[in-house]
Amino acid sequence: MTPNAPTEAVLSNADTLMSVQGISKAFGDQRVLKDVSFGVFTGEILGLIGPNGAGKTTLLECVAGLLPIDAGEVRWRGAPLSPSQRKRRLFYVPEAISPYPDQRSAEVLRFFCEANRQSPKRLDQLVGALRLEPVLTTPVGALSKGYRRRLLLALGLLAPLPLLLMDEPFDGFDLRQTREVMSSLREEALHGRTLLISIHQLGDAQRVCDRLVLLSAGRVVATGTSAALTASAGLPVDSDLEEVFLALA
Repeated sequence: MTPNAPTEAVLSNADTLMSVQGISKAFGDQRVLKDVSFGVFTGEILGLIGPNGAGKTTLLECVAGLLPIDAGEVRWRGAPLSPSQRKRRLFYVPEAISPYPDQRSAEVLRFFCEANRQSPKRLDQLVGALRLEPVLTTPVGALSKGYRRRLLLALGLLAPLPLLLMDEPFDGFDLRQTREVMSSLREEALHGRTLLISIHQLGDAQRVCDRLVLLSAGRVVATGTSAALTASAGLPVDSDLEEVFLALA
């Protein structure tokens, strides 16, 4: 968990940066999301967890305004936030895209840095923290899965928006690389950035997230800190998150 993160017990509505209220989404006859509701607190890392097919990516795309929703709404500090307004409040990092595949990584990073009016020092800091130096001259389309994820994360962190949404940010990393990226995300949260991330590896979620939203078959089955969810499931305090999820889902 992020050091000094506020606990759910002491947070109030005033701390809610964004809320998702009753979102439902269907593709034809298949209902993918069913009355999904939760809040995102300022300065936290909130993990959206669940198995493949639980609706995590669809939910992030609905929140980001990339997919129309069938019911429900997204609110920002209590006020409705239309899809057209969301690009001024949040930045979404999808799981598997290669922006400007023919351009060198350094050129894409520099373009995002200048477009978002970030300092060269900020770019250098992110390149170092995410260990992108070996691939700065490599075209984006030729990057390995792990380096592409690092590049996408750097682009997201260059966007000076208060909320960052990320789909599977640790996919393609080994244990050491995952811990390095987790350290970068914790640093962002400590400096006031709020993060909503989807994760299918429950161990990673337990290590990096302040709170968790458990999603199963398109429904929220529980929300809270790891300790609170463990208590709700009636399991021993040293239970792993997989046991907790199976008990609550």
